Amino acid sequence: MTPRLDEIVARFGGELRGDGARTVSGLAPLDSATPWQLSFLANPKYRSQLAATRAGAVILAPEAAADCPCAAIVTPQPYLYFARVSQWLAQTPPPPGIHASAVVESPVPDSASIGPQCWIGPDVEIGEGSVLYSGVKIYSGCRIGRRAILHSGAVIGADGFGFAREAGGAWVKIAQTGRVLIGDDVEIGANTTIDRGALGDTVIEDGVKLDNQIQVGHNVRIGAHSAIAGCVGIAGSARIGARCTIGGGAIILGHLALADGVNVSAGTLVGKSIAAPGSYTGSVPFMAHDDWQRNFARLRHLDALADRIRALEKRLAELENKS
Repeated sequence: MTPRLDEIVARFGGELRGDGARTVSGLAPLDSATPWQLSFLANPKYRSQLAATRAGAVILAPEAAADCPCAAIVTPQPYLYFARVSQWLAQTPPPPGIHASAVVESPVPDSASIGPQCWIGPDVEIGEGSVLYSGVKIYSGCRIGRRAILHSGAVIGADGFGFAREAGGAWVKIAQTGRVLIGDDVEIGANTTIDRGALGDTVIEDGVKLDNQIQVGHNVRIGAHSAIAGCVGIAGSARIGARCTIGGGAIILGHLALADGVNVSAGTLVGKSIAAPGSYTGSVPFMAHDDWQRNFARLRHLDALADRIRALEKRLAELENKS
């Protein structure tokens, strides 16, 4: 696809500055784009690259437009604009249908695409326009919404980690009889696993985006339009609100609740519920992000502070001896 700039603006809006007849063949970063590619500037720290870019055009905010040496598409939200254009230019979805090597025990809509080596158990529902890449496994009774994207190796509906312990120490398995319910427009990354509920259901609401290698425990609920980065672990029965973000490697302990609009930084251990929106960072314990930054800044100078305290104690002792 090699659209003209005026065609892009006609489709997505924005203000075009420059030659609308120029065509672009793809997207590239500012520092490596060619005159036949479209680039974007969203993060201010890359603004220094704008003057020297060789891009055919740049998507950028109004305050940066005057410094652009080439054609520009001016929009208040350049990163969002870039996302929509990138999706449009990359429109090569797998053809609908079921690959010959897939094992499908449930009805599948004609518009869905089921890749090689997928397995779909009995009583599974898959919404229209959904794509399952190779090696996806969906256990019995699970529900997948419309336009879902499940990447290779995702496992939906395996048993949750539920066991009771006998007096002698042996573990007795608790039957996991719930389901996994996934809403519309959800994307699930490669090798991400979502366990079925023990009694009720595990629920992933509309528009949720899950990265690769995430573990979602049984009876978890993730609110609409939340986004979770790779290697996050969410223990059973946790409740994550709508429009939350969780950075890579974070851990959410079981039976906790996160309010709508909570942002958890990478590597954070969430050990208690979060009742208010905002950013949270840290491990032992986690705390409001701004508080963590201030405390960590002091922690870096702890040795120097200890030296000053010792010096003050010595000086105080000297003064006491003189008196």
